Amino acid sequence: MIRQGVEEVGGPRSWIDRISHFLTGEPQDRSHLVELLREARDRHLIDGEALAMIEGVLQVSEMRVRDIMVPRVQMVVVPRDANLDTIFPLVTESAHSRFPVIGDDKSEVVGVLMAKDLLARSRENPGMQVEAMLRPVRFVPESKRLNVLLREFKEHRSHMAIVVDEYGNTAGLVTIEDVLEQIVGEIEDEHDFEEEEYIFQRGENNYRIKALMPLDEFNQYFEVEFSVEEFDTVAGLVVHYFGHVPSRGEKISLGNFEFTVLRADTRRVFLLGLLILECKDGGTGRLKEST
Repeated sequence: MIRQGVEEVGGPRSWIDRISHFLTGEPQDRSHLVELLREARDRHLIDGEALAMIEGVLQVSEMRVRDIMVPRVQMVVVPRDANLDTIFPLVTESAHSRFPVIGDDKSEVVGVLMAKDLLARSRENPGMQVEAMLRPVRFVPESKRLNVLLREFKEHRSHMAIVVDEYGNTAGLVTIEDVLEQIVGEIEDEHDFEEEEYIFQRGENNYRIKALMPLDEFNQYFEVEFSVEEFDTVAGLVVHYFGHVPSRGEKISLGNFEFTVLRADTRRVFLLGLLILECKDGGTGRLKEST
């Protein structure tokens, strides 16, 4: 006699049987683990946000610093010989909490300036030079894995590191927020978007877009001609070409645009990353005809 809830011997294994086999049997590959977790989500054993974070953790163990760093040309830096009172406009406009301090050029990073130090010391001596209040800077190779970097950030209680290439030259910078965003999704703050804005530029050819941005405004901004007769919003366009409601981290290329889902749940897409891919001729290759 078969007990209720237990399948016949030789029959299809239940989800619990399979997850137990994964935990206690022979090691399985990562794709099998993700498959089981997604099935757990479909059975409402875990929610979509929990699944997204687990997938983010798995992704972090495979990614390297070079995959997420801010390139050197996009770093907001402060000269070491600048007076404190002269850098307030830069600090206020960028709204960062930490700034690499450079010597002769961006390739020579000599320390870090904390915004809180600047506010405290500038009242006492506004003519003081930045060099007098530097904090030590951490350097990490661009090949370092993100999970290792996150552990080092925690151990050293640091929040930013300068990335160097194989020759020891400055390649960019990375923050603990950059790493955590790979796990919990894009951390949007009040400095990213004004209340009525749909788009925020992060760097050259690199944007963050609210998925509900009207498609006609997107077309106008990027000088493209996606069909506004079929779709009202960027979300509608992206979901259509995915063929399903995508999860965080999924990517799709439409023409010379690469969209990355930064925030979504099981029903809607909320935030997208956009990268304009360069053409072979070096141009941005923005679409000039409908897709």
